[in-house]
Amino acid sequence: MEEQERGFETLEFYQDSLKLLKASYRLAETLPNYERYNLSNQLRRASCSILLNIAEGYGRYHYLERLRFLYIARGSLAETLSVFIIAQTLNYCTDAQLDWSRELKQKIEKKLNGYCRFIRNQQQGGSEYGKQYIPSSK
Repeated sequence: MEEQERGFETLEFYQDSLKLLKASYRLAETLPNYERYNLSNQLRRASCSILLNIAEGYGRYHYLERLRFLYIARGSLAETLSVFIIAQTLNYCTDAQLDWSRELKQKIEKKLNGYCRFIRNQQQGGSEYGKQYIPSSK
């Protein structure tokens, strides 16, 4: 089956990002109330952003647009790990939770980087629209 026909939700790094999302929401629920609008909110937003940007990138035609959203997802992945690091530093989560999230982040990032290489090599839309990124108008 072709990559396009499978859908973004079957990508292994998307599935792993769902696991990280669940862990992020579990951690956010356990944070103190005074972190509700700071760390909890940031953790939920960052972990959601990973998944949403993978999906949005997958839905774009031109390879440079696809890559742009995948790079944003990669940044949100780093941000999510950073919140786990902060949470562990403030004793809101255990070393084991941080280690697990760090390992999963590395696994997701490795697969995401491989997918970015695939997209870059494929260069879908490059012959029709050129090989320079043109931001869409707002």
